[in-house]
Amino acid sequence: MKKILLALTVVLFALSPAFAQEKATVNKKNLIVKEWNTNGKGARTLDHVIHYSPEGRKIDETEYDSNGKQKWRKRYEWGENGRMARELVYDEHNRLVNYKTFDYNDLGKKKVQYTYDPKGKLISTKVYEYIIQDV
Repeated sequence: MKKILLALTVVLFALSPAFAQEKATVNKKNLIVKEWNTNGKGARTLDHVIHYSPEGRKIDETEYDSNGKQKWRKRYEWGENGRMARELVYDEHNRLVNYKTFDYNDLGKKKVQYTYDPKGKLISTKVYEYIIQDV
């Protein structure tokens, strides 16, 4: 009886959302995620593709239109510290639209995001604020 109860506990734990999320994080190494749209007749079109590095970091992401043509693409570059260094955004013709760089706080969270045009001119700045609310 104890063995059955233990086996059932392991199965329930493995099916829990927390375990699934942790497992997905671990399994992102060299992962390619493809999202497909289907119509009522069973035909499908590619909607979105994400590529992950051998370290499990997102390195490339592409969105497609209903005809399977690229709408946009993002490429991610990572620093030696394991933080995202740059996010490069491309249009449907793979032309650079803009890129973003980041400053991080002492906890490793994004503090400031700088967005530049393809020539390196600053377009905008976004500041992140983290607030812990008392419940």
